[in-house]
Amino acid sequence: MKVILPDFGRANVMVVGDVMLDRYWHGPASRISPEAPVPVVKVNTVEDRPGGAANVAMNIASLGRIFPTGWINRYG
Repeated sequence: MKVILPDFGRANVMVVGDVMLDRYWHGPASRISPEAPVPVVKVNTVEDRPGGAANVAMNIASLGRIFPTGWINRYG
């Protein structure tokens, strides 16, 4: 069965949503914390990636033009 996809290269897509930054901490777990049942991790590397609507916009951008819209808030 042959699947025909639309020509997304000519489409204009607006992405509306919560723009987020996902942060990942990588490292070995040395022990379990005595205060809570969670691992204590020695962080070796930190990786940031687009999250929420930003992730959707990045994926759609590989197909055509996008117009990302959203609100960015700094929680303090």
